[in-house]
Amino acid sequence: MASSKASPSPPPSTTESKQQNPQSEEMVTPTASDISSVLDSPANKAQEAHHIAFFNSIPWCSSLLGSTPNLIISQSVSRIIRPSGCEEDALISQTLNSPDAIPAYITFYSPPPKPTDYVNEIKSLIALGPKVNGWEGICHGGIVMTLLDEVMGQIFAVNKDSGAMGSKMPLLTGYLNTAFKRPVRTGTKEKPAIVLVVARMTKIEGRKHFCEGVVYGDKEGRNELARAEALFVQLREQKL
Repeated sequence: MASSKASPSPPPSTTESKQQNPQSEEMVTPTASDISSVLDSPANKAQEAHHIAFFNSIPWCSSLLGSTPNLIISQSVSRIIRPSGCEEDALISQTLNSPDAIPAYITFYSPPPKPTDYVNEIKSLIALGPKVNGWEGICHGGIVMTLLDEVMGQIFAVNKDSGAMGSKMPLLTGYLNTAFKRPVRTGTKEKPAIVLVVARMTKIEGRKHFCEGVVYGDKEGRNELARAEALFVQLREQKL
């Protein structure tokens, strides 16, 4: 039973243990193959396992993760530990990756009928500590918008990886219209608060991708706290 497990402490900061003096070695811009190879590195596998175990130690999160057969659960691609010198996704993978900010973050979704079919919905469990506060005990509004933007973006990451999106070109946020319904509570370093973020693709018009996202929290993730509608625009392929 999930409730009988010993609760793991919030995952340790990966950035604190991985920081290096930039003057101590030559900084090299990593290639795509470097980033691909690091996905399966022992450090990333350990971080992913710790995050999943952390959420499985919380009964309502464990129930959510076990509610659907064949659910695909992983740490967010924007949270992976990247090669030294790579600053892509630094906000999520470094700046907010600490025991008292966002110590744990996973994504999960149901696999499509065919591997190359489009995944239209992504869900994430995210732990919030006191370093994302605006008012004491309440997450800063800008961070709430960041969470919505971030999880919506995981829809594109998943579909690019599967090949469902023909183009690998980046998508940039065109707008993110957000309504705040209730305060998004934070926790302590020892016991962070948990939110569930659900993102859906609603429409595609050429390079324009329309999404909606909702942040749920309180009472085991049953209360709607914030909602957003967004437009993402995919960059054009560069012609040689």
